[in-house]
Amino acid sequence: MRKDPSESSDQGAADQSASPGYGKVSSPYDLPTERFPSATPTSGSRGQGLPHTDDELDYGDARGAGLPTEQIPAYRQSGASDMPDQPTQVIGAGSGASLGATAGDPSTDRIGEGDVKIGRGTLDLGLLALRLAVGGTALVHGLQKLTGMWNAPGLDGFEEVLVNSGFQQAKLLAILGAIGEVAGGALLILGLVTPLAAASVLAVMINAWAFRQIAEPGLEYFAPAGTEYETLLGVCAGVIILTGPGRISLDGRRGWATRPFIGSFAALILGIGAGVCVWIFLNGANPLI
Repeated sequence: MRKDPSESSDQGAADQSASPGYGKVSSPYDLPTERFPSATPTSGSRGQGLPHTDDELDYGDARGAGLPTEQIPAYRQSGASDMPDQPTQVIGAGSGASLGATAGDPSTDRIGEGDVKIGRGTLDLGLLALRLAVGGTALVHGLQKLTGMWNAPGLDGFEEVLVNSGFQQAKLLAILGAIGEVAGGALLILGLVTPLAAASVLAVMINAWAFRQIAEPGLEYFAPAGTEYETLLGVCAGVIILTGPGRISLDGRRGWATRPFIGSFAALILGIGAGVCVWIFLNGANPLI
């Protein structure tokens, strides 16, 4: 008898399912592992997309993703010309935005919680005392040379001292030296055009130091024969150039009064150069032997 093909096929499938060695076996790969969110957020899944670029990582995806990282406000310092010249500065402990507002607003005088107050203390008072000492000493010595006050030889006597010391153009140099001491001393007391005033006193003290040095053989320092007095006045004049006159002066609102920089350094070089050049070209003696 001839068998129906479909019947034999059904019989084979039944035998296969009944056999314990065959059939569908479960596998761990049938179920997928955890899926990463799609790069493009689907509708209704706001903030689930992955950022594509560094900008999206820093500032969030413009398509709706949130901010993946915390944003810290940056402190932007204003230009030097915008900084107020206040005797007291306030350093805030808050955010960068509040710091920028405090530094750029000259009307801000409130000190918030957590702020640190930084003042000048007694600095301006100390600079005033230094200016009065150096300027007053230079002024009275200049008046002695210029007018002969306090039993001094006067301008003629000063010229004779310069001639005997080997200076050329002694008359002109005597006038300039006396005026330089008087004007420089008076301006230092007032605190007016202080870098140039102190540079004038420094130039005079350099020549006075060299003059005193050649009067005695060898290097001498201690008074009365040494250069102790001239060294101290010259160094103090240079210090005033570098530090500025402070706020208790007519220059108090100028930049060089509290924040001396390039201009004051140039005035220091000018004073040193003027004093050295006068000695070299109008005397020429070696003060170091």
